[in-house]
Amino acid sequence: MRPLKYGSKMGDASELCITPVSPVLGAEVRGLDLAEGVDDATFSILHRAFLEHGVLLFKNQTAMPVPVQLALCRRLGPLHEHSAAPSDQDYPALLVFRTHRDSKVSSGNGWHTDVSCEAEPPSATMLQIRVTPPDGGGDTLFADMEAAYATLVPARRRRLCGLTARHAMAHWPRVSEHLDGGPYRDPSYEPDADPPDVDLPEAIHPVVRTHPETGRRSLYVNPSFTVSIEGLEDADGRDMLESLHRHCARPEFQIRQRWQVNDVALWDNRRVQHFPIWDYWPHERCGNRVTVRGDRPFFDPAGEDPPPSILRLSEQAL
Repeated sequence: MRPLKYGSKMGDASELCITPVSPVLGAEVRGLDLAEGVDDATFSILHRAFLEHGVLLFKNQTAMPVPVQLALCRRLGPLHEHSAAPSDQDYPALLVFRTHRDSKVSSGNGWHTDVSCEAEPPSATMLQIRVTPPDGGGDTLFADMEAAYATLVPARRRRLCGLTARHAMAHWPRVSEHLDGGPYRDPSYEPDADPPDVDLPEAIHPVVRTHPETGRRSLYVNPSFTVSIEGLEDADGRDMLESLHRHCARPEFQIRQRWQVNDVALWDNRRVQHFPIWDYWPHERCGNRVTVRGDRPFFDPAGEDPPPSILRLSEQAL
């Protein structure tokens, strides 16, 4: 795929190059150091690319000071404060993810959309990795839920468009066991222990959501937070969710980020799931994450279905 090049004036950079990494999802951005700040013209280009590609991967970066990362994300909207973040830190909107030898779990180690259990889940997330495992590993998978929706047969799409699902903080120990504090942290956690006495968010969202900026449709269920389909018997709802989760995890919808120190990823939670892989124990992986507040997910029945997908999915087992 041919990279897209834009003239730009950003500090020492003279050219911004945005290269798609797959026909379905994601683009790699070079020619820009986010730590130096982003002017209005460049931000406009990045925002358009963000909406088009769903995931932007920034290479050859230097460490962003926390205020710079916060200011950049704030240009996408008000910042989100995670319910598992320590309340006494200087930057409440910053989550420092650190998984190491003594971690009992690695948060997010499964397909999910960031805190979809909240009534107004985040719209966007920016992560800069500061420490990478010495022998590789710790990659992040991203999957496009617009493509997942577009490849369903029309009859199934029509049925799903009328359904809603319950999202809950069902896997509470995984949220912040590796964080330095936070209301869910319990150093003595045992797998069969009762949840801590804190408010665990729940919300009901459409199974198919409409993107508030592009108008495009995508599936909005994930195995980490979606616990049931409203209006269906438990068995029927479980079968439907299991089928959708298998479909959403197909490799045709995915890209894979192999992190280098100071790489940055910006992804659109309104259309993208992700899965950080924990394959580097006992080594450490650490990064700074900031999320942007989103709107309540909705489905617009007057919207249009996507055109036929370019993907050709084989239904047979190999």
